[in-house]
Amino acid sequence: MRSPRLATLDRYLLMQLLPPFIIALSAVLAALLLERLLVLFDDLAAAGSSLTTFIALLADLLPHYLGLALPAALSVSVFQITRRMSDNNEIDALMASGVSLIRMARPFMQTGLVLGALSMMLYGYLQPFARYDFRAGFYFAAHTGWAPHLQAGMFAATSDGSVMSADGVSHNGTVLHHVFIRERESNGTIRVVTADRGRLTITPSRVETRLDLWNGTILTDPRTATPGHANAEPTQTQFEHTDRLIMRKKGAASFRARGADERELTLFELVRRLHHEEPQTDIARESLRAELNFRLARALAIPFIPALAVALGIGAKRRRPIIGLIALALILVGFDHALQFGRGLIAARDMSSTTAIWLPEIAFCVLCLASILRRSRGSWRRRKLVRPA
Repeated sequence: MRSPRLATLDRYLLMQLLPPFIIALSAVLAALLLERLLVLFDDLAAAGSSLTTFIALLADLLPHYLGLALPAALSVSVFQITRRMSDNNEIDALMASGVSLIRMARPFMQTGLVLGALSMMLYGYLQPFARYDFRAGFYFAAHTGWAPHLQAGMFAATSDGSVMSADGVSHNGTVLHHVFIRERESNGTIRVVTADRGRLTITPSRVETRLDLWNGTILTDPRTATPGHANAEPTQTQFEHTDRLIMRKKGAASFRARGADERELTLFELVRRLHHEEPQTDIARESLRAELNFRLARALAIPFIPALAVALGIGAKRRRPIIGLIALALILVGFDHALQFGRGLIAARDMSSTTAIWLPEIAFCVLCLASILRRSRGSWRRRKLVRPA
C-alpha cells in the first residue's frame, strides 16, 4: 500500500521542481550570456558581419554556458522548493508520517542523475564541437572575403582587379560616402562607377563581401576593349540601388583543423590521445589528462547537488532563507574553482589527478551526503515512533 503513495509524492515533487527549474535556467543563461553577447555584437558590428553570423556564433556559445547553468539552476530550484515546503510545514507533515528527508530528496537526486548524464554528453561531445565552431565562425567573420574596411581618400584593390575609393567612411570603414570604383573586364572594357553612398558587409556564405551602392552612375567605355569597338560610344546608366559581390582572394588562409586545443577534443579523443591511439599534436600529455579528469569530475558531482540544496533549504523558521542560499552559492562556486585550480595544477606541474581533482570531488560529495544525513536523523526517530508494531 506504500508504493502508490510514494509514487504520488515523487510526482508531486517533480511537478513542483519543473517550473522554478525552467525559470532559474533561463535567468542564469541570460545572465551568463549578456556580457558576452554585448562584446560579440560590438566585435561583429565592427567587422561588418551580418545578423545571421551573430546568431550562429551565439548558438555556438550556448553549450558552454548551458554547462554552467544546469547545476546552478538545479540547486536554486531545489533550494526554493525545499524552503517553501519547510515554511508551509509540508516537510514536518511528511516526516511525522514516516517519510524520511532522504526519501523526500530522492526524486531530486534522480533528476540530478539524469542531468549528470546529459552533462556528460554536453561536456564530452557538444562543447568541444561548439567551441571549435565558435572559433572558426569568429575567424571567418573577421578574415573571410575581401576585408570590409576602407580609409577615407585611399584606393583599395579588390580581388577581381578593380580599384575603389571613398571620400568619407564611417562605422569602422563599412559605411562609405561618395564612392568611386574603376573596373576592367576580361575583354578590356573599362567601367567607372560612382555613388553617393555605399555599405560593405560579409555575406552569410562567408566567402564573399557584398557592396551595396545607392544613387549612382555607371559609365562604360567599350573603346578600351578588344579591336572592333573603336567607334562605340560610351554609355551612362543611372541607378538608385545596386549591389555586387567581391570574391575572396585565392589562397586566402583557412581556419585550422579541430584538435589544436584540448578543450576541442571529445572524451573518446582525449582517451585515445592519452593512450597514443591517435596522432600526437603539440598538446601536452598533462593537459590532456587534466581536461579528461576535470570533465568527468564536473559531471559526476551534479547528482549530489540536490542533497546539499535540500539540507540547506531546511532551516529554522526565524532564520532568513538568504543565508542558506548564500552558503549554497559559496560552496558550489568554491567547488568549481577548486576543480579549475586542480586542472591547472595538473597541466602546469604534472600533479596527480587524485590529489588535484578527485580529492576535492570526494570531499564535496561527502559534504552533500553528510549534510542531508545530519538533517535526516530527526526523521528517522519520527518514523520509528509511527511504525506499526
